[in-house]
Amino acid sequence: MGALVGLGFGVGVLLIWTALYPGEPARGRRDSGRRRLRDLLAQAGVEGVTPTALVLSSITTGLVVLAATVIFSSSVAIAVAFAIPAAYAPIALVRQRAGKRREELREVWPDAVDHIGSAIRAGMSLPEAIAQLGTRGPEALRRPFQRFGEDYRSTGRFDECLDRLKDTLADPVGDRVVESVRMARQVGGSELGRLLRTLSGFLRADARTRGEIEARQSWTVNAARLSVASPWLVLVLLSLRPETVARYDTSAGVLVLAIGAAVCLAAYRVMIRIARLPPEERVLR
Repeated sequence: MGALVGLGFGVGVLLIWTALYPGEPARGRRDSGRRRLRDLLAQAGVEGVTPTALVLSSITTGLVVLAATVIFSSSVAIAVAFAIPAAYAPIALVRQRAGKRREELREVWPDAVDHIGSAIRAGMSLPEAIAQLGTRGPEALRRPFQRFGEDYRSTGRFDECLDRLKDTLADPVGDRVVESVRMARQVGGSELGRLLRTLSGFLRADARTRGEIEARQSWTVNAARLSVASPWLVLVLLSLRPETVARYDTSAGVLVLAIGAAVCLAAYRVMIRIARLPPEERVLR
């Protein structure tokens, strides 16, 4: 009877999940995941690393931690408990770096737009004004705009160079800036300076508001991370005792580890979802 109740509960959860998050074809899911990893690497400023290499590094890290923990504690159950989060560590590191870089770019984009406006008022054409950010713009943006200048000088195709610039930046704010510049060039006229000033003011206000909210909510994120890490640090200390290791190698011990991992993961995800702001998505990809 208990098995039937558990099976019914599992089927119900599966049906609710598929209703809320309809599935995609397998190939579509793979392509979507590869594109997200590619954008993540670009946002983190990591060059020369492919999504496949990132996944392989995660698998390798998990296997190394699994082998080291088995040698250290002689417990397969404890080793698996530490190997799974260790396998996610490379992706988490890239995510953290991407988040910091997005914050840095969010602060310098208004200055970059001001640079473009100043260059246009000085008599430069729009492509030249954008390319000069590679030498005179904010340090965090120089490399992508240097590549834009090189592309434009070699091809002369403004729209294609803007598309490659968007792919290099992989930044939601950068997408808005690039599309605003593209529209201003296509429309033409004398409103370009006003458009750039309006865009710069909007970006400054958005960065200021988002920064204040993130600063106030950072304690919630730090508390979530500390709460999740605490029981596993205790487990590290307990694994030094052979009698504790022997208990975790039993079926009951494996069940305790599995339930503990599931509860920690669910609680962490709930706290992060409550604290985080709506993510900026690349709607103008």
